[in-house]
Amino acid sequence: MDYSLAVENGPETIPGGTGLLLVHPSIGETDRIDTDFLKTDTDAFLVVSTRTTAREVEQKLEYYDVDETKATILDTLSVERGYSRRTADDVYYVSAPDDLDGVVDRVERFLTENEGKRRVSVDSLTEMAYYADDDAVYEAAAEILDLLDTHDAVGIFHLSEEVHEVATLDRFRELFDGVIDLDGEGNVTVDI
Repeated sequence: MDYSLAVENGPETIPGGTGLLLVHPSIGETDRIDTDFLKTDTDAFLVVSTRTTAREVEQKLEYYDVDETKATILDTLSVERGYSRRTADDVYYVSAPDDLDGVVDRVERFLTENEGKRRVSVDSLTEMAYYADDDAVYEAAAEILDLLDTHDAVGIFHLSEEVHEVATLDRFRELFDGVIDLDGEGNVTVDI
């Protein structure tokens, strides 16, 4: 099954099972790319949020006019930071961004429990590595990519280029089917 990509300078479609790495500067405006990816040609999507709370993700989706009825959110921050958790059918929590097994498990459950065209956004691998380490995050990303392939879904994974060593960036780039590079001026290049 093919999915519309809706990313400037990229191909019109990508096949199911594709995982894309979004490499960006720390202050890069990734929301536009992320929300365009999620709202196009989609029956259901999961946002794995390691940088913001579920409430902030909902505000972002609303601001960018993304259909929130298709959204499932995995909030990895609220429990660890002691924030109040909002009970909802479409919001889930793990204890912290370094609960990588919990993250992978929730991605698998989302892909198993939803049908049709499914998308996953992991925002961000950098934040996960801050709490865990690069190797553990690499392995978790590889597991999620395998799940995308098994379930004919697609995903986009954020990685901040300024935080990681070049060797780490190169290692992650090689793991993915394609790389979207966003520079500080908002220019986008896509290599798939």
